[in-house]
Amino acid sequence: MKSTKEEFLEILSNYQGILYKVCLIYFKNRSDREDNFQEIVYQLWKSFPSLKNRNSIGSWIYAVAINTSISRIKRETKIEYSDSVPELPDRINIAQTMEVQESFQLLLDAIYQLDEINKSIMLLYLEEKSYAEIADIIGISTSNVGVRISRAKELLKRNIKE
Repeated sequence: MKSTKEEFLEILSNYQGILYKVCLIYFKNRSDREDNFQEIVYQLWKSFPSLKNRNSIGSWIYAVAINTSISRIKRETKIEYSDSVPELPDRINIAQTMEVQESFQLLLDAIYQLDEINKSIMLLYLEEKSYAEIADIIGISTSNVGVRISRAKELLKRNIKE
């Protein structure tokens, strides 16, 4: 039988990619992303004992990560944003890497221009979550998710063209 700490660390290890993605979407500056990552882990640990449905851990992690990030942005207006390209893992094919970095940066810059809720929705949409899952995580209706995704796609297209 695993202890609570061991179970939490295993879950954190399995789902840490979600935390990195949420931090990347909300914070351009590396140190802000790292600080937010730590805050998310702390919030997850605090709320872990009250997690009742162990079958929806991914949704729980998304919800805590997104809410923590939005709360941090609202709480800390001194966060500085940088226009530099986020660090990406090294790739073997340099030409492909450059293309991926440029495309990724265009998409990321366009997403940065969205409001916090639409950032969250687009992150979950890009993660191929269903409308029902997105609605559950964000706390809005499924039909509202569809409307917001449609509008956000249009905004992203417009932002990328600019």
